[in-house]
Amino acid sequence: MSIIKTKVYPELSLQDLYGNNENILDYQKKRFRKLENSFENIFKIKPVKYFSSPGRVEISGNHTDHNHGKVIAASINLDSIAASSPNSDNEVVLYSETYPDPFIIDLSNTKPIEEEKASTEALIRGIAAGFKNNGYKIGGFNAYVSSDVLIGSGLSSSASIEVLIGTIFNKFYYDGKVPSEEIAIISQHAENKYFGKPCGLMDQVACIIGGIVEIDFYIPEKPVIKKIDFDFQTTGYKLVVVDTEVSHANLTEDYTAITEEMKRVAKYFNKEYCSEITLEELFDQIKLLRKVVGDRAILRAIHFLEENKRVEKQICALNKNNFEEFLSLVNESGNSSYKYLQNIYTPQNVNEQSVSLALAMSDIFIREMGKGACRVHGGGFAGTIELFLPEELIDNYKAFITKVFKEDSVKVLSIRLHGAVCLTDL
Repeated sequence: MSIIKTKVYPELSLQDLYGNNENILDYQKKRFRKLENSFENIFKIKPVKYFSSPGRVEISGNHTDHNHGKVIAASINLDSIAASSPNSDNEVVLYSETYPDPFIIDLSNTKPIEEEKASTEALIRGIAAGFKNNGYKIGGFNAYVSSDVLIGSGLSSSASIEVLIGTIFNKFYYDGKVPSEEIAIISQHAENKYFGKPCGLMDQVACIIGGIVEIDFYIPEKPVIKKIDFDFQTTGYKLVVVDTEVSHANLTEDYTAITEEMKRVAKYFNKEYCSEITLEELFDQIKLLRKVVGDRAILRAIHFLEENKRVEKQICALNKNNFEEFLSLVNESGNSSYKYLQNIYTPQNVNEQSVSLALAMSDIFIREMGKGACRVHGGGFAGTIELFLPEELIDNYKAFITKVFKEDSVKVLSIRLHGAVCLTDL
């Protein structure tokens, strides 16, 4: 298998990371100065280093990673940032702009703590454990963190923070030499086993690698990661996400059901994951299969098998610069998620269907304009939808969709070339 051999990036300047636009650079400088001042006010010293980790978008492959399938993902211009310094106390002391109290972890205990589940402390402890268990040195650090990857936005705020923490450990205690894909796997394990959320690996890989990547998770311990050399800027289209203003909180049961139902289908064929079976095998056994696993599990497996093929077609379309074919497949993916995967609204509350409503309005807008594509984004059930729209239609779309959703719920994003990085002095 060919895997991206990640290297230790040189420290980047703000301009290297955020580009030459004066307004954007000025905004980022102010943002980091505020971060620096907050750190100094709390710890009474200057930070040693600054770090940035992007959010991500899922471009193709909805709920395929956890059954060892294929995805396309990309890092985005929204990021989590940290000012940090190592300490000699063997503990992590992390302050966040959004919480009044610090998260403090004693690194002498890196075993899971049941009472910590679903907390930032659990993630930090789990990441420290991953470094330690893989034979890497760990030590304490102080950090102040800020993020514009909003919690519950579907842009992987948790993965952004996870790989940010991993990058700090890596820089301070291993000179940045731990491979990026290994930090991604450590972060995923922390979220699965310590935090208690059954996520796949796509989010962490996209956040730490950067740019547009295709990932094959057939052997998840050694994911095949390849960069896709495609410049969205040349298409005249923009990547847009709409936050439907309903949080992902309390939806773990729905996410788990997708993974487990797909696995039940695979188990019928004496396999562990859907990536190990074919659509032909499924249809050959469908009568008996219905009695064993139920119809929804079969539909979700059909989505997986078709979506996996769709990812391959979209990679081919992007490599051939066939953007129209890519957009057509985006719409196919959205239809499959709605009809087969069924992750558009939670069955726990059928009266709340904000994602369905956002997709219905977007479908109508795209049909009337004759251009564009849309799909559910990420885990689904709540959160965000994703669109590809011509730049000249963005203002019209905002005016239309904000009949229902708040104006700041619409984010026009750009794809960031770099993943998690350490920055030079400001």
